[in-house]
Amino acid sequence: MRPLAVAITGGIGAGKSEALYAFQEHGAATVSSDEIVHHLLATNDDVRAAMVAELGEAILDDEGRIDRGRVAEIVFADRAKLDFLEGLLHPLVAAEYLRWREQLAALPKPPAVCVTEVPLLYESGGETRFDKVVVITAPAKLREQRRRVPRDDRDDRLLPDREKRKRADFSYVNIGSLEELDAWVGGVMTELTAERT
Repeated sequence: MRPLAVAITGGIGAGKSEALYAFQEHGAATVSSDEIVHHLLATNDDVRAAMVAELGEAILDDEGRIDRGRVAEIVFADRAKLDFLEGLLHPLVAAEYLRWREQLAALPKPPAVCVTEVPLLYESGGETRFDKVVVITAPAKLREQRRRVPRDDRDDRLLPDREKRKRADFSYVNIGSLEELDAWVGGVMTELTAERT
């Protein structure tokens, strides 16, 4: 039986990665879009060639590998370059994710639930690929403190949190401890696995 497919989405610094980890701890198979992108950049020669052609040789490090930091500097300063990168990567990430899901379904004992973190889920129209959507939100001030990357215009392109919460099956305002987030995820997993029995 195919695992129940769940997407986690939410703004930068809301706690999506922590939620993904909590789902893994509660028995879900997990993968993040970021992991898939890492894999594509490291292994897909067509992606590398297309990115070098569009963004220039400056994106390569001394070993000729794509330097994500250099790519970020270029694309977040140039909307057309960002649109190019998303247009290149989003379909490939989706295809890779669906392949991963099929591999899980083919296992002798597939997991009941598989979860992936998809930052631009609604913005890219990706919600149709999932059975359930979990939205993690947090107040802007708190998200700013948690942010690991410099502020840019990415937030302006995101659907407002209230709209995401309206569309989601589950939503969590992540203002407490990791233990509280973990407990909430445990409850969601109980609900999801009950649907599979």
